[in-house]
Amino acid sequence: MANHYVPRAMSPRLILLLAVLATTYAGPIVRFATAPALAIAFWRLALVLPVVFGFALRERRYRWQEVGLMVASGLLLALHFWMWIASLRFTTVASSVLLVNLRPVFVWAIAAGWLGEHPGRMERWGIVVAILGAVLIGAVDARGSVGALGGDVLALLAALAAAGYSVIGRRVRRTVGVWTYVSGVYATAAVALGIAGLVSRTRLTGFGARDWAVFGGLAVGPMLIGHTGYNYALKHFRATTVNVAGLGEPVGAALLAWAIPSIHEVPTAQVVIGGVLVIAGIGLALGADAPPLEPEPLGVG
Repeated sequence: MANHYVPRAMSPRLILLLAVLATTYAGPIVRFATAPALAIAFWRLALVLPVVFGFALRERRYRWQEVGLMVASGLLLALHFWMWIASLRFTTVASSVLLVNLRPVFVWAIAAGWLGEHPGRMERWGIVVAILGAVLIGAVDARGSVGALGGDVLALLAALAAAGYSVIGRRVRRTVGVWTYVSGVYATAAVALGIAGLVSRTRLTGFGARDWAVFGGLAVGPMLIGHTGYNYALKHFRATTVNVAGLGEPVGAALLAWAIPSIHEVPTAQVVIGGVLVIAGIGLALGADAPPLEPEPLGVG
């Protein structure tokens, strides 16, 4: 069947930057939810499914051999969300978001071993500088309690799961449209989290207005715009580049956590220096990995 839907192409670099901005408030607003971590992760995915499936209907179909990779990616995404949201209950927003965004280290190793992709010299410097900034910010969480340590471990495991999800996305997005890909991945993740909730007898319904506002906020910004934007960019940038750009998220999250009165986690000089290094590293990585001259039309595979 001919595809008559041909939307305007959009700059991969612009979409990647918009995705970073859209994810910055995920960490701070999760603090306002009283729902269990599984429920938060489930609803941020489930609420976007009607939208992504609607756009996926307008794309060319995928090949069956790619379904297994999409399912694996969805399962890793479900693990990532559950472990990251759970970590926010035990450690600070800055520490959790920064640790989970150390994923470029894992992405570098996985992409090199599986896809044979190696970042260039300038991009490697960008990764090193951004990671150094991330470490400086994460090191501020010096509470040293068992709870904080457990939250940090969950955040690191979430980073590993996110790395696998990102590298699979880089592989599949070579041939699959963004909406088709994310609809399969998000649906798999939502189903996995729903089953986990039922098995563990975690409450998935019956929440108050504030929880639903958090669910909706996470679905519209960090999920629909943020993660979908990252997956769009994966066709045009190496997975390491996309994940280094994602390090801009915790810088914004730390600023929001400072600005929101009910959280008010004041950034120290060390956090400010780390944030500057993160931004510098992102600039080096994006400048080194240029997208193709003809960007992919948003909505066409």
